[in-house]
Amino acid sequence: MKIKNRLSLYFASITAVILFIALIIIFITFNSLVRSDFYSRLTDRAKVASQLYLKADEISSDSLGNVRKRFLRQLPNEIIRIYNDGNEALFIKDKQQYWSSKIIGLVRKKKELAFPEGDRQTVGVYYNDNQGNFVILVSAIDIQGNKRLSDLIEIMIILLVSAIAALFIISRWFAKKALKPIDDLVKQIQMIRASNLSLRVSEGDGKDEISTLAQNFNSLLIHLENAFELQQSFVTNASHELRTPVTSIIGEIEVALHKLRTPDEYHQLLLSVLTDAERLKETITGLLELAQVDMNYTQAILSPVAIDELIWELSEYWTKRIGKNRFYVNILQLPEDPEQLQIAANKSLLTIALNNIIGNAYKFSNNAPVRCDLYADEEKIKIKIIDQGIGIPIKEQEKVFNSFYRGANVKEHPGNGIGLYVTGKIIDLFNGTINIESTSEQGTAIVVEFLRK
Repeated sequence: MKIKNRLSLYFASITAVILFIALIIIFITFNSLVRSDFYSRLTDRAKVASQLYLKADEISSDSLGNVRKRFLRQLPNEIIRIYNDGNEALFIKDKQQYWSSKIIGLVRKKKELAFPEGDRQTVGVYYNDNQGNFVILVSAIDIQGNKRLSDLIEIMIILLVSAIAALFIISRWFAKKALKPIDDLVKQIQMIRASNLSLRVSEGDGKDEISTLAQNFNSLLIHLENAFELQQSFVTNASHELRTPVTSIIGEIEVALHKLRTPDEYHQLLLSVLTDAERLKETITGLLELAQVDMNYTQAILSPVAIDELIWELSEYWTKRIGKNRFYVNILQLPEDPEQLQIAANKSLLTIALNNIIGNAYKFSNNAPVRCDLYADEEKIKIKIIDQGIGIPIKEQEKVFNSFYRGANVKEHPGNGIGLYVTGKIIDLFNGTINIESTSEQGTAIVVEFLRK
């Protein structure tokens, strides 16, 4: 059963139960009022009968006739009995006892008594007169009251059925309207395929659970799209980058085997094969690093990382690797609150990103000193790594973040074009930005910036 139908049934059922209980209470109250009113009428009837029959000797016949005409209009199926001290029926031509001595005695004891008898209602009144002690019992059927109750039950049944039907229709309309964003979301999701993972579902106004669902689904799509792109990129680039050195090695060996060579020629051949093998090793290492980063990219666990502490750790690492006075940390400004130097990141990935930048700085400047400027305030953290290398031409600065891209002026330097591609992906993962400030032959400054939210 669809959610909208289930919600409609739940709402209609709960409301119907509440309405049914309310109608039962109304019926019980109305029934009590009707019965009470008829008992009151029977009581008045008994009192009038006592005045008519027991005091008839004290009023004129004309007055007695007026009393009978005015007050003793027959009730439906009315029965009146007046009993003396011996529980004998008096005054009424029908001498049938009708009520038992037990009931008559109960009336004498309680003075007034009202009780139901099947579909009849009965009232008993004790009356003390100079002629003796009498019990007057009056009984009748409240046909008009019963009809009112019957009509009320019929109206309530019609009202209950109509209300349940109306509530189901109205609640289904509300449920359909309330769940329309989910229907729209489902339709949008059905349009997404592996070939168009760039599509995104509408997130609405971002203030309800459906918007949260859409946001999380879009986040999942981003990771899926990234994973598909990484897989395609890895396969394409790996096949290209691995094929070139392997083909070169095979070609050189085939040439060498074509005829005997001198020792110097074999020596040169081996050097060429070694160069290609080292290039192949470096490419494989870069691809494995890329694969590891890509895997962590989609499932990185974020935690607070203190940038100043990370910079000092990098300084210690590169000092040991390159030598003293080769890596300078220049603190431009730090905030008073140490927590403002922290960002939500994965320390291992962030270390890889910054090490790639610093490694390139040394590679393309022949191990010349590298400076790292650190600036932090309440709004942002900026890391600027400056080298004295060959620089990056302006027209190539946007391309260096593409996988396996290498600039025209770095052909003589070893590399595979993966480092900055990995770095850009990591910085983007942690909601940072990376920019290049460089001119050919005048050094390069890589600026990494994180905004505090």
